[in-house]
Amino acid sequence: ERQLVESGGGLVQRGGSLRLSCVGSGFRFEDHYIYWFRQAPGKELEWFSRISGDGHTTAYDESVKGRFTLSRDNGKNTVYLQMNSLKPEDTGVYYCVTNPDSGPVSQGTQVTVSS
Repeated sequence: ERQLVESGGGLVQRGGSLRLSCVGSGFRFEDHYIYWFRQAPGKELEWFSRISGDGHTTAYDESVKGRFTLSRDNGKNTVYLQMNSLKPEDTGVYYCVTNPDSGPVSQGTQVTVSS
């Protein structure tokens, strides 16, 4: 069974940092892009970053570019999302997916940035 599990969320102050992890199982992890989405309270799900299977290619939405960095360790079936200079508008539930068209099927991890 294909599974992705996010972790690492928490409560931080404005300007703080967090590192999220996304661990995959049940599929060949290195063959898949990993996409990150987030959903702020009362708002729609939004894509903000992705990383290729080999980790060499990344893309970021303008809202996080320069503050967030993706990396991956395929030996550990894990993608890392380093989030720096966090803002209150980064608050939300963060999800990782392999198929950006189908939406998240995992529980996500809550990120809360206080002002």
